[in-house]
Formats: sequence, C-alpha cells, structure tokens
Amino acid sequence: MAEIGATLREARMRARIDISEIEAQTKIRAKYLRALENEEWDLLPGPTYVKSFLRTYADALHLDGKRLVEEYKLQHERLSDVELQPIAPPGSRLREPRGRFGRGWIVLAVVVIALGAFWYLGTRGGDDGDGGGEAATTTVATTPTTPQEERGERTAAGEQERERRRPRRIRLQIIPQGAVYVCLEADGEPVVNQQVLEAGQDTEVFRARRFDVTLGNGAAIIRVNGRDFDVPDSSQPLGYRFTARGRTELSEERRPTCGA
Repeated sequence: MAEIGATLREARMRARIDISEIEAQTKIRAKYLRALENEEWDLLPGPTYVKSFLRTYADALHLDGKRLVEEYKLQHERLSDVELQPIAPPGSRLREPRGRFGRGWIVLAVVVIALGAFWYLGTRGGDDGDGGGEAATTTVATTPTTPQEERGERTAAGEQERERRRPRRIRLQIIPQGAVYVCLEADGEPVVNQQVLEAGQDTEVFRARRFDVTLGNGAAIIRVNGRDFDVPDSSQPLGYRFTARGRTELSEERRPTCGA
C-alpha cells in the first residue's frame, strides 16, 4: 500500500482542505498534522499520541483510520516480549519432574537437617576449654550524631524539597506576523500593556514563572524557551497561560486585561 503520510496528504489535497481547517476540526496542532503527513514520528509526543492523532486525522478525511493505525503498528512498533517467546509444538507442555517424594517432604527434610546442624554447632561451642572458650566479640565504634547535626540535615533536606517544588522560570517572547493587539502579564504584572504590535516589532525575551497573554488575533508566534508555538489563524481574540508545566488555553473571562 502507499505510505501512510502520502495517503493522508493526497486525501487532503484531493478534498482541497487546508491544514488549518483540519487543525480547527480535530483540535490537533498543525505541526503534528504536518509531522503525520511527513511521517516524522519523532516529532510527535509518543506512540500512543501517534495512533490517536492518526486515527482522528484519517476519520476527518473519511479514510479508514483503523487500517492506517494497523499499518503504523506493523511498520514501526516492535513485537512485545510475549510475541517474541518461542512457540511450543502442539501438545507439548513443560512439566516439573516428579520424584519419589513430594516437594513438601523434601522441604521438611532440609529444615530438619538445618536444625540438627545448629544444635551440633551449639553443643560444640559450649565444650571448648574450661571456662576459657568464650567467643571474642568485635565492637564497631560509631560516631554519634549530635542534635545540631540532625537539625542541620533535616533543614538541608527541607530546603532541597522546597527548591524542587518551587515553580521554574521560563522564557517567553512574542513575534508579531502582522498587526496584533497584545496584553502580556508576567507573574501577574503587565510587561506588554495593551499595545498593537506590527510585524518586525518583536518583544524582548521575558523571564517569569507564569505568563498570561491575550492576543487580538492569531497574527503572532509565541516563542517559549526557544521553541515556537504557532498561534492558530483567527480573527477573534485568543488567550493562553504558559508555565514550566506547559500551555493552557484561557477562556474569555480568564484572559488578562493588563488592568483595563
């Protein structure tokens, strides 16, 4: 059969559908749709997402999504460990050898022998010499930990835990692709205050733990930690929140207004 990506691309082009229309319909980002068409699987979040995106994209183009997913699994997924196990001939089964005595009797015999050995060693140890056969005891000296050191260790561990839980700072820059209204707040403070930016008027790179942004339309690219987020084409306002954990789309009532 034809390649998976070529099948998707040809179906979309035959239907004369733009990639942005598929993005709006499936809610799958355009860059992931292009990765599916180009079979750039490493650009997608993981095999589970690949199969989910592939099925959704195929259904949107009225293709057999199940067949494309099976083709992907056949070409790119390794056989599981169960599938790689040798197949035994029909009728053959692994059987444990049966001895004259059952397993329970064997375990009991081992326990009895072990108890007898302990008893023998104990009686031998008591007969060595006339009161002079005491076993030497080795004492390992340890340095006690003072309360101050214990408190210091607990304090250091607590600082490390708080530092681990503290939200990380991220870098963000807005790159206009045309005239676009921008309200950008960094940790709750406006840094781009209700400005209309033109193409070429890139903002500086801001650093904060949380960014909230309102855009008047989709004519912008938001660069986060050096990676570009392509804002969907839209003539309506859009709002997003960016943190170290990722991106969240904001509803109209939650979008920042920069004090307006």
